Amino acid sequence: MKRRDFLKAAAPITVLPFLVGGFSVKAFANNPFLNSLALQNNSSDRVLVLIQLIGGNDGLQTVIPLDQYDAIMAARANIAIAEKDTLKISSTLGFHPNFTGMQNLLSDGKLAIVQGVGYPSPNFSHFRSIDIWLTGSDYDQVLTTGWIGRYLDQEYPGFPAGYPNSTMPDPIAIQIGPSVSLGLQGQNGSMGMVFSDPTSFSNIINDTVTPTPKTRAGAELKYIRSIGQQLQTFAIPVKAAAAKGKTLSSQWPTASDNSLADQLRIVAQLISGGLKTKIYVVNLGGFDSHTDQRAGQDPLLADLSNAISAFQDELKLNALEDRVLGMTFSEFGRRIASNSSGGTDHGTAAPMFFFGSNVISGIHGDNPVLPAKASPDDNLAMQFDFRQIYASVLKEWFGTSDAEITTTLLKPYTTIPIIKAPSGVQTPAPVVTTELLQNYPNPCTKGEIAHFVIRTTTGKASLRIYDGKGELVHTALDGATIPGEQTISFDTSNLPSGNYLCCLESGGITSVKKMVLLN
Repeated sequence: MKRRDFLKAAAPITVLPFLVGGFSVKAFANNPFLNSLALQNNSSDRVLVLIQLIGGNDGLQTVIPLDQYDAIMAARANIAIAEKDTLKISSTLGFHPNFTGMQNLLSDGKLAIVQGVGYPSPNFSHFRSIDIWLTGSDYDQVLTTGWIGRYLDQEYPGFPAGYPNSTMPDPIAIQIGPSVSLGLQGQNGSMGMVFSDPTSFSNIINDTVTPTPKTRAGAELKYIRSIGQQLQTFAIPVKAAAAKGKTLSSQWPTASDNSLADQLRIVAQLISGGLKTKIYVVNLGGFDSHTDQRAGQDPLLADLSNAISAFQDELKLNALEDRVLGMTFSEFGRRIASNSSGGTDHGTAAPMFFFGSNVISGIHGDNPVLPAKASPDDNLAMQFDFRQIYASVLKEWFGTSDAEITTTLLKPYTTIPIIKAPSGVQTPAPVVTTELLQNYPNPCTKGEIAHFVIRTTTGKASLRIYDGKGELVHTALDGATIPGEQTISFDTSNLPSGNYLCCLESGGITSVKKMVLLN
C-alpha cells in the first residue's frame, strides 16, 4: 500500500490526546454541530458541556416522586431513600440527599430537570442503547454515523485540510476521557487521528517522532506519526489556555477521588483561558448498579452534584456562566422494582439535567406514575424522546436551522422549552402539527373503551400502545387518516392492568401520553 493511500485510510480518525491535569484530552477538529455559531450573533461564543453517566443512572433514586412514595416502598424498600431524608423540590418531588449542590442550583434558577427521557421500544443492552443515543437512531435501526458526525459530513468534507485557520484556530470539541464517541462518526470514518501512547504529548510539543522499527510497516507508522505532528497547532492553544486559565472557586474538592470534578475543573480552566472550543465531553462511570446500589450510587450522586455545583460557581466567578450550557445523559434508567441483591436492573426512561444561567429552571414533564405493586419487568414510561432534547439544544442554544436539524436527526422532532431566548429575542409560539391529547377516561377501567383525540396536518398517522416493558401491544391506527382533529377509540379488554405509553406519529413528529389501566 502506498503511504498516502495508507494515510487516507487512517486519516478520518483525527483525535489528538494529551494530558492536562492528569487526564487524556482529545481535541476534535472543526465541527458543523457548531458551525452555525459563526452566523448567529446571539450564540457565536456559546459552549456546550455534555456529561455522560455511564452505566444507566437510576432516575427514581435521583429525582424521587414523593406522591408515589407508597409505591416506591412496595417496589424497592431495600434501597429506598427515607422520605424524611429527601431534599424537597416541591410537595410531590424530592432529590437524593446527596444532591445538595443541585438543590442550590435549582433554587438559584440554574437547573432544569427533564423527566422521563428515553425512546420507544427501548433496548436494555448497554452497548446497543448507547449506540442509539449517540447515533440518534430508532430502536430497530442500526446506523454507522453519529448525529454530530452527520454535521461533519455536510459541512466539512475533506477535513483536516485547511484547519486550523484564522477563523477557528482552536479545536471545536474536546473530549476528556479514554475513547472516541460514536456520536462523532461520519460517513468516511471518525474525524480524528488517535495517539494512545504516553509520549504523544511531549513528542508533539517538542516536534519529535517516536522511533519506529526499521521495517516497511515501521516506515508507514513513522509517516503517520509525522502527519500527526502537523496537528500540533491544535495542541498548543489548548496547552496555552490551560496555563492562562483561572481557578477561583473554593468549592472544588481539595483532595478527593471525584474524577468528574477534576474533568470539569479542566474544562472551566480552558474556557477561562480563552479557548474557542465549543463542545466539551466528560464522563462519570459506575452507574450499572445490579447489586448493593446504595453503596455505589450514593457517593456517585454526591460526586455529580458537587462537581456541577463547583463548575457553575467557577463560571460565575470568571463571568462566563452566560456562555455555557451543561447537560447530562445516560444510556437508560433502571427498573421500578429492586432485585434481591439490593440493586436494580436495566430500565427505560430517566431524567436529564440541564445547568447554567440560561436554562428555564424547574421541572419539565410530570412525575412518573408507578404501579401499586411493580413487577420485576415494570418500567417507567417515556415522556420525551431524547432526540427532542437534541433538537431543542441545537435550535435553542446554537440557533441551528430546522433544515439542518432534520438532516442531522434524520427526521423532524418537536422541541421543548429548556433554554431561555437570547436577550431581546422573543421565542415564537410553536406550530403544532401533530398532537395527541390525553385519553379519556384516565385511569381507564379494564374493558372500557379508551378514547384519544389526535390532531394532524398530514393524511397519514400511526397511534401505537406500548406496555411498561416498552413492547408494542396494540396498534390503534396505522395508515391513511383525515388531517385535522379526530377521535380514535379502542377496546382495552385484551390488555392487562398497568401503565402504558401511547405514541402518535405523523409527519415525522411524535407526541406521547401515558395511559393507566386499572382492574
